Amino acid sequence: METDLGLWAVPLAMLAGAIRVSTPFIFVSLGECLTERSGRINLGLEGTLVMGAMSAYGVALQTGSPWAGVLVAGLIGLLLGGLHAAICNLPRVNDIATGIALMLAATGLAFFLGKPLVQPKAPNLSAVELGWWSDIPQVRSALQVNWLFVLGIVLAPALWWALRKTRWGLVVRLAGESVDAARAIGVSVAWVRLLATAAGGFLSGIGGAFLSLYYPGSWNEGLSSGQGLMAVALVIFARWNPLRCLWASLLFGAAGAISPALQSVGVTQGYYLFGAAPYVLTLAIMIITCSPERSLRGAPAELGATR
Repeated sequence: METDLGLWAVPLAMLAGAIRVSTPFIFVSLGECLTERSGRINLGLEGTLVMGAMSAYGVALQTGSPWAGVLVAGLIGLLLGGLHAAICNLPRVNDIATGIALMLAATGLAFFLGKPLVQPKAPNLSAVELGWWSDIPQVRSALQVNWLFVLGIVLAPALWWALRKTRWGLVVRLAGESVDAARAIGVSVAWVRLLATAAGGFLSGIGGAFLSLYYPGSWNEGLSSGQGLMAVALVIFARWNPLRCLWASLLFGAAGAISPALQSVGVTQGYYLFGAAPYVLTLAIMIITCSPERSLRGAPAELGATR
């Protein structure tokens, strides 16, 4: 028996959206946050996200294990991140141009290799039923939490703590703030950035695996909808803080659920307009919170955009 929740269906749908839609943003934004704190920009994360989604789906289909797909997606992201960092460590190579080139190459390769995967159905990741106590289907659906979301919730404060409180975090931040100071204490800036960018790619690949193996849980060429590029904007909005990346991702996920939430209570006019809400919201927040004096507050000094 289905219960009519009336307008309560809207916040429930937005809660579900915050949990599901935000998960890939959490991983990609945390990965880019780590990369940029080391002084490197990686705009190729859209390609990493798509390549991770395709490889995860293919491996899950062949092995029957979605978690094997998650692992392979992370390793693919690790390789792409490491490749980006290795190229950018060469003399007179621009981070942004390299990232865009790798994004196009990885996206095209994923589309080419993923064509046989459009029709077959791979096993999906399981979810934790936190709404078991309720008899209302909408509540039970909204409180379905995937383990990757739980991992992202734990990873954000862990990364924040590591960057602030550990020697490893100090080395990463020093590489992003001052190359001369890092070299003065014997730190190889190129090596630090290689490791940080590869680790960021690993997280982004896992974010792609969530898309194909849980929500929406299939493989097609329009799967990411620019989420990799949007995550870069979220890092700027979050002022390069992992905890703020988490909250920004949740906010974007909730905004992305506005359109289907309103449709569930009978509001069908302006469906596509409401569907653009997360992009409009992100643009509005960036404009409101930025000014010529503080637009790059918190940005690592060695980022290519701030030199």
